[in-house]
Amino acid sequence: MKNIELAELSKALGAKNAGALEKAFGYTTVGEFLWHFPRRYVDVGELTPIAELPFDEHVTVVAQVVNVSQRQMHSRRGFIFEVTVSDELANNGQELRMTFFNGYQARNDLQIGTIAMFSGKVGWYQDHLQLSQPDYAILDTAEQADPRPIPIYPASAKMPNKKIRDLMGLLTELFTEEQLPEFLPEATLAQHHYPRRAKAYLDRHSPREIKQAYIARQRFAFEEAFLLQLSLAERSRKLGNQPAIARRQVKDGLADKFESRLPFELTDDQLEVGAAITADLARAHPMHRLLQGEVGSGKTIVALRAILQVIDAGGQAALLAPTEVLAAQHYSSIKKMLGNLAEPGLFGEGEGTGVALLTGSAKTAQRREALLGIASGETGLIIGTHALLGEHVRFAELGLVVIDEQHRFGVEQRDALRAKGEDAVPHTLVMTATPIPRTVAMTVFGDLDTSTIRRLPAGRSPISTHIVPMQLTGFRDRLFSRIREEVSKGHQVYVVCPRITETAAEQGILAATAEDGANQTMSVEAMFELLSSMPSFTDVRLESLHSQLDSHDKQEIMDEFAAGQIDVLVSTTVIEVGVDVHNATLMVIMDAERFGISQLHQLRGRVGRGGLPGTCLLTTWLDADHQSVNRLRTIESTLDGFELAEADLAERKEGNILGVQQSGSRSTLRELSIIKDRGLIESARDDVQLLMQSGNWAAEHSQLASVVGSWIDQSTSEFLNKN
Repeated sequence: MKNIELAELSKALGAKNAGALEKAFGYTTVGEFLWHFPRRYVDVGELTPIAELPFDEHVTVVAQVVNVSQRQMHSRRGFIFEVTVSDELANNGQELRMTFFNGYQARNDLQIGTIAMFSGKVGWYQDHLQLSQPDYAILDTAEQADPRPIPIYPASAKMPNKKIRDLMGLLTELFTEEQLPEFLPEATLAQHHYPRRAKAYLDRHSPREIKQAYIARQRFAFEEAFLLQLSLAERSRKLGNQPAIARRQVKDGLADKFESRLPFELTDDQLEVGAAITADLARAHPMHRLLQGEVGSGKTIVALRAILQVIDAGGQAALLAPTEVLAAQHYSSIKKMLGNLAEPGLFGEGEGTGVALLTGSAKTAQRREALLGIASGETGLIIGTHALLGEHVRFAELGLVVIDEQHRFGVEQRDALRAKGEDAVPHTLVMTATPIPRTVAMTVFGDLDTSTIRRLPAGRSPISTHIVPMQLTGFRDRLFSRIREEVSKGHQVYVVCPRITETAAEQGILAATAEDGANQTMSVEAMFELLSSMPSFTDVRLESLHSQLDSHDKQEIMDEFAAGQIDVLVSTTVIEVGVDVHNATLMVIMDAERFGISQLHQLRGRVGRGGLPGTCLLTTWLDADHQSVNRLRTIESTLDGFELAEADLAERKEGNILGVQQSGSRSTLRELSIIKDRGLIESARDDVQLLMQSGNWAAEHSQLASVVGSWIDQSTSEFLNKN
């Protein structure tokens, strides 16, 4: 047996044990079970006799269960499981009470006669010393008590901790260099002072002291970061070797003419990113670049400059937007920016290019015209939604794919559009207005070249943000006065609500007390009805917008709002991205705690876009000391989207950065934490870049090359290949 990790569990632990592990956790190989790491350890320290327990200190005792009972809690749902234990060390009949709140696992484990090691803080209840919610480890006899830390595993009723420890103990003798060969480069291990693989497994499952377990955990997390970064680096290298048609800059072409007609100077960031993209497009290998920047930072202008460069060089470009509203906004704004450059053959200095819009709601005649222009090559730029992915959409020569708000698309959709470059791989530019934390960018988009636009263009006014406590009548009244004042100045207002409609029981939310209103949410329908009924809004032009409206109606409402024909737009988050109305100066977000940090930042970026000061009001019924209000204070305190992206990541934890959300499978990352292990990820990336410089690293590290080839599960491999 060369590598025990690849062996079937039945061969190492027997069919019965293997079946139990598969039923409990789905494991079928030894390697899967070995990665069932403890979630914590009971730090035993010195064992203390019950008679000598010090009050309010952390202790560890070995005792036998002599009585168990259960009672329902009165103040809330659930039960308390009580255990009385007798001292097994002193053998003097001293007893101690343990309590477990909703102790389902303890109820299964701790039966009368069970001997266990308990660890917790000594408290006092009803004239008795007790341990509340103690950690425990089941023992066969008191003599088994060992000062070493006790591993506590993720367990189940039919696969309790003691059973897991016993089965893992059977594998301990296999923790050898021969059975668990090392594959990380020796220089890397030495540099970071990590244990070799066999030793790391032993220290993780049976450490002599907790420090060893921590170092072993670091090693396995680094291992995952290293393998992921190496996989991404290899993919980037292979992508870079694919053939593509070089789209070199054409002097005095559409791109130059467009840039010369801009009524403003590009920022340094825009110029720097534009130069990098220009160079990328001129190469005979496909560009794969991520462009991120704040709302309104000018990403679209940079992308349009790249689109025109490709069109100048004989290619076509496709701009994929996540919603019909955003696609139509892009179409309208790009046509306006290009002017007669978007009208083929209508100006004398040269030919322009056709610009078309294709969405799912397009009428038959409009759709047929767009498809003909794309297929003939007359249309240089096609802007659309998922409709661009249809099998009837044929490009004459697709040279560039621009994907806006990339997080709105699945990898299969992005891949389907890129595949429409039939003769050569098209260049790809991925854009996002949601700043991506550095570690996430390295982990998920590590194979993309990343560019960032941080500076906002001239004319963008800072947005002031304020929390509005709705339980205070004065603040509530002032909110509506503020909306009315802004309209009186000739400006426009967004009012964003968490949902479209409400139940009958939730009517009258704004008249409710703070206690009643705290758990309710304002809807678009209720807010529209409320504003319509207020005397001060009699002459205010109100309209509502949400996703359930017909596409044509949604677009018509947005066009009217952009034209200044609507004063107050009550909406859901359908206006989160792409809506650009320069006269909108106030954003009111109802029940703001219902939204995430990045989403709130995106929403408030809809105002202050025309040189006029912008204001964002975050309403909440929650008390000032509520944890969710702290999130709103974070938004209130800064306009730095990158700082907020880090805060958003920390709040959401990390979910499945790589896994379920991307590929439909469980996450491959089991030890690595995007939040906790930022330093590890950066170190791994540096080490991989150094390794790649050696030229033929795979030949020099054959064991590592083999592991990289089989490390990523099939679904994640597909994700990396399509991302």
